[in-house]
Amino acid sequence: MPRKKKVEAETSTEVVNEEVKETKKTTKKKAKKEEVKVPTSKATIHDYDLIVEPIITEKSMSATQENNQFTFVVKKGSSKTEIRKAIERIYGVHVEGISTINVNPKNASRGSRYKGTLPGYKKAIVSLKEGETINLFAE
Repeated sequence: MPRKKKVEAETSTEVVNEEVKETKKTTKKKAKKEEVKVPTSKATIHDYDLIVEPIITEKSMSATQENNQFTFVVKKGSSKTEIRKAIERIYGVHVEGISTINVNPKNASRGSRYKGTLPGYKKAIVSLKEGETINLFAE
């Protein structure tokens, strides 16, 4: 089917002997100060609640030396972005990546008489930029 082209009619308007007065309204507006939000670099109580403790085992220490990765026990309901911000604020480092793992509770026994469970927890493995470290054994 051939397409029909739309033809637009050209119209022109003429203004004859009309004077247009431009009136400018002068209003005095106070200049609003722009609020600049600076990210807080200080750690808050919430940050310290998210990061429970560092995990210090042979495997985590070898990951620290070889790959610049640090392992922490974190709060169960925390997300990766919350963990990232908390680590950056508390230790003053730049985080490259985070891996989180939910560790399941385990059955434990003391001899044949006493049985119980070890609680589960959430673990975060934090990778830092090269040249940055966290001093876990502060003197």
